[in-house]
Amino acid sequence: MKKLLILSFVAATLLFTNCTDFLTEEPVMSQSTELTLASFDGLNNATFGAYSPLVSVNWYGASFVLDAEMRSGNGYRDVNKNSGRYTVPYDLNYTSTATPALWGTAYYTISAVNNVLANLDDKAGKDGVTQEQVNNLKAECMFLRAFAHFDLVRTYGKQYTIDKTALGVPYLFVTDPAGKPERDNVETVYNNIEKDLTDAEKLIAANYTRDGVANSKSVVSKLAIQALLSRVYLYMGEWQKAADYATTVINSGEFSMWTADKYAAAFKEDTREGGEVIFEVYGLKSNEYDGYWDGISYMTDPDGYSDCAASNDLISLYDEGDVRGEMFMNNPDKAPTTYWTTKYAGKDKGNPDVSNTIVLRLSEMYLNRAEAMSRGASIAGTTPMADINTIRENRGATPYDNPSQVDVMFERRLELAWEGHFWYDLARTGGSITRTHFSGSVTNQNVPSDSKYWALPINKREMDVNENLVQNPGYDN
Repeated sequence: MKKLLILSFVAATLLFTNCTDFLTEEPVMSQSTELTLASFDGLNNATFGAYSPLVSVNWYGASFVLDAEMRSGNGYRDVNKNSGRYTVPYDLNYTSTATPALWGTAYYTISAVNNVLANLDDKAGKDGVTQEQVNNLKAECMFLRAFAHFDLVRTYGKQYTIDKTALGVPYLFVTDPAGKPERDNVETVYNNIEKDLTDAEKLIAANYTRDGVANSKSVVSKLAIQALLSRVYLYMGEWQKAADYATTVINSGEFSMWTADKYAAAFKEDTREGGEVIFEVYGLKSNEYDGYWDGISYMTDPDGYSDCAASNDLISLYDEGDVRGEMFMNNPDKAPTTYWTTKYAGKDKGNPDVSNTIVLRLSEMYLNRAEAMSRGASIAGTTPMADINTIRENRGATPYDNPSQVDVMFERRLELAWEGHFWYDLARTGGSITRTHFSGSVTNQNVPSDSKYWALPINKREMDVNENLVQNPGYDN
């Protein structure tokens, strides 16, 4: 009998379990064809459940963002206030047994949406279900599949602009519990991401919003698809397409730039005016997840575990008067003074607290477009300087007279700090890292552009259960 993962029924369990062996074991929980596959409502609920792994501490609930910040030079480990977490990314001490758990978590979402997509086509016209409803659900699933593969390939593979022939990750359109897929190359993965997203863009209704959700920005919309396409094309070096999609989102009129007086409050969700947010991962206070003490809010709170502090290398970059430089808090009881980001201050001061994680927002679209134009794209009526200064003028920072490409990339670091971007921006542009405010192992204090760590190792357990996987160079199986 066919099986379908129903993540909405097991979401809380999933967040605390190892999902690495989904390709080789039976699903944690499944329902029969009669109960689920024959029902559009069942498939709709399963799709909603497929969002749940995004808030896992293995993904946007903590480590996907925090790992990237800790290894990029934006992060700092206060040895006087540290529980020992996040030492691996900070020291860049990755091995096949000490590597991000994103692989299993992301493929769990992929598995769920693949099973939904495999059973949707015959649902239109039954029980009052329209073709538009089917198309919208397909678009959601395609977005989630592309989104998950995108995070996987930029973590475990080389960047498209560096070596698109290198090994990426298996791109799965069909989930076979007994399957042992090989790694596709980076170009193939990106081509499939592009196709999933452009197909989703065509299918989804312009005004589609999933019913019954507490936060409409935590689920797929047409503009979220277009915003992700802008980012994907930026990673591919498709500058004109990156700029065009960014322009579509900017010109939609659906989002507004946070001003300097609203910026700090915008990241505190009890006062958030969500004008910039295009797509975010929702942290629900009543979820069992919120009792999990490794969440992103508690890891960046000086009164929590506080393992993930901000480096002086980052903080020193902000001009006086730039509100972004004020987005850090310190613990005055400790010396020397250490600072932590306040972007995950949370919904309230609970123990532990919880926060939504912003994934796509308006400022990124301006930054994408500015970078793309600085690299050759052309958009009528704007320039890199205009886009960068739109951000700086709304942050209390001095506008640029004539920003260089270096200035554009510098602005990305300032604006998107602690949102998980800087490591990947360096990776895709062939950058290197020099860390001066550093308390870790000096062996990997700095990261040259040819370091093996730009593509992280696949977990040994995955290698053991699938002999068709090839480990990244420089790591033991």
